[in-house]
Amino acid sequence: MDLRDALRAFAAARDWDSYHTPKNLVMALSAEVGELTDLFQWLTPEEAKDAMKDPELAWNVRDELADVMHYLTRLADKLNVDLVEAAFAKIERNERRFPTGSLTPVAVEKGEL
Repeated sequence: MDLRDALRAFAAARDWDSYHTPKNLVMALSAEVGELTDLFQWLTPEEAKDAMKDPELAWNVRDELADVMHYLTRLADKLNVDLVEAAFAKIERNERRFPTGSLTPVAVEKGEL
């Protein structure tokens, strides 16, 4: 069973599927990203880099990352988006937009790839 299937089963067992609309999932995802952001908000760059060395902070970071991953995966499932395929397509587009050796982005039309 992969993560998508596990999350489907989890929601189905609790009769939550009707609440897992794209709108609701985006809102929940945004809230969880906010909770993750809160963990880093007042850290210096050095403290943020070393966040996983603090056991309590590391636990909280992992927990919030998991929440973000869960809602993102659930949202993609509801919208029939293959996240891995979309991520690789974005890398490919960014490789064209930001060629190596150049600091200036290249215009890429929306909808390409």
